[in-house]
Amino acid sequence: MTVSAQLFLLLEAAAAFVGLIFGSFLNVCIARLPQGASVVTPRSRCMSCGHTVRWYDNFPVLSWLALRARCRDCKAAISWQYPAVEIATAAWFAIAVSGFARMVSSAQPGQGYSTEEWAISAVSTLSIALLGFLLIGLMMMDWQTYLLPDAFTLGGMAAAFFLTCSEAIFLAPGEDQIVLNSTHQLRLRSPGSFASMGNVFLTGPEHLIFGRLAAACGVALLLLSIRWIYKALRQREGMGMGDVKLLAMIAAFLGFWPAILALFVGVLTAAIYSVALVTKGRGTVTTRIAFGSFLALGGLFSAVFGDRVIAAYSLLLQ
Repeated sequence: MTVSAQLFLLLEAAAAFVGLIFGSFLNVCIARLPQGASVVTPRSRCMSCGHTVRWYDNFPVLSWLALRARCRDCKAAISWQYPAVEIATAAWFAIAVSGFARMVSSAQPGQGYSTEEWAISAVSTLSIALLGFLLIGLMMMDWQTYLLPDAFTLGGMAAAFFLTCSEAIFLAPGEDQIVLNSTHQLRLRSPGSFASMGNVFLTGPEHLIFGRLAAACGVALLLLSIRWIYKALRQREGMGMGDVKLLAMIAAFLGFWPAILALFVGVLTAAIYSVALVTKGRGTVTTRIAFGSFLALGGLFSAVFGDRVIAAYSLLLQ
């Protein structure tokens, strides 16, 4: 195995280890946030007997295996959700860091990437890791309680805009800008400066930040419109505001079209699940489902495959 391959695996393994730790904390968020409880205090305790979990029983996955999925004190069963969330978060962190790890392992002395490229890649990696953390948590919370806490949706949106602004700082001059007219340039003047040939409509940072803001507002308005139309036609609620905030958060992280892809995947998988429920006699056409869980699944899919799927679809339209 080459040194670059070893470095690549080392970085992914480190990301997976960090993911296990964050997954353990995510389990706390899943259990407490829908109830409006603090995720900091009190310490983790058994949901059956109330005994505080000992520090050596709190290792991700390993403790669950060592205890044979039973509480040390009352022997009550410990849900498979705990190791599943920890493993899923670890796997997601490894996926998120893979691009950055590949960049690190392929860098050549004297021919490496610029400081701006390193910074943008690092911010992008952090953004994808955080998005997965939020979506896995929201998927589980909505499935169990039909609730999508604002701490994750609105808080995630704020974090997405902060990371987008951080990425915008490191854009190269002229990168990602929008040109108003590439053939007929506008002549712009500013006090104390010479006449310049200006044809830039939006600079790169403006395009990136305003684009994400417009994407979040656009998808929110789209779902709000669907929600209002459904309520007008059926005289009952068909979609919660949490779903609107969730899709807006996905758009804030990924952009408009990836969010639309996430919505498509969410609707498709929710429809398949609903048909399966009706076919098995476990539901009707009015049975409530955790649509936010399917939207979160669509967001995870879009974060990994979105660029390739959208590019392939664009080629089909040409």
